[in-house]
Amino acid sequence: MPSIQIINSDDKKISIKLKDVSLHYANALRRICLNGIPIFAIDTVDIIENSSVMADENISHTLGMIPLKTELDGSDESNSRVMLVLDADASENTKVVTTMELESKDQVVKPVSKQIPIAHLAPGQRIRHEAYARLGRGTEHAKWNSANISTITNTDKENEYILTVETTGSLEPKQIVMAGIEELSKRLEEFKEILVNLKE
Repeated sequence: MPSIQIINSDDKKISIKLKDVSLHYANALRRICLNGIPIFAIDTVDIIENSSVMADENISHTLGMIPLKTELDGSDESNSRVMLVLDADASENTKVVTTMELESKDQVVKPVSKQIPIAHLAPGQRIRHEAYARLGRGTEHAKWNSANISTITNTDKENEYILTVETTGSLEPKQIVMAGIEELSKRLEEFKEILVNLKE
């Protein structure tokens, strides 16, 4: 019977041993853990004011790549929206605007760190925007990847592999693996239904 054993785990990375699992299934799980778990990322930015040297597009791209904490609560991917507001200026000295000033309207969906730089402002410059995050998957864009790395390595035994997953911070490593297993099972069931319908 297939089995899973946790080898080591911390708040950033987890390594598990997959026993009696074919390479096809192990690799499918690896791919799902990398980019198949829905997480939040900023997708739309309304720039209200930008007097910095950065173009609006650069700021929007930077915001989109900021990892956001996500809660796996079964939210509908087609109807998920969280607003994050930024209003920062520099008065007398040059200033580095960080995610500390990015205010989320949701209690959970927030930047994973308060120290991620967004823009540099010279005295007198200001940026104001309203950004909107939504659930998505890394298959659509890398900003929705739930993991930085997801790798499979062989052991010296047949049908035994080591899966290592490193989170972006949006989810805990163990959550990614558990959600990956659930997603893989769901996809296999859907595929079986398609095959049954084809036979009929």
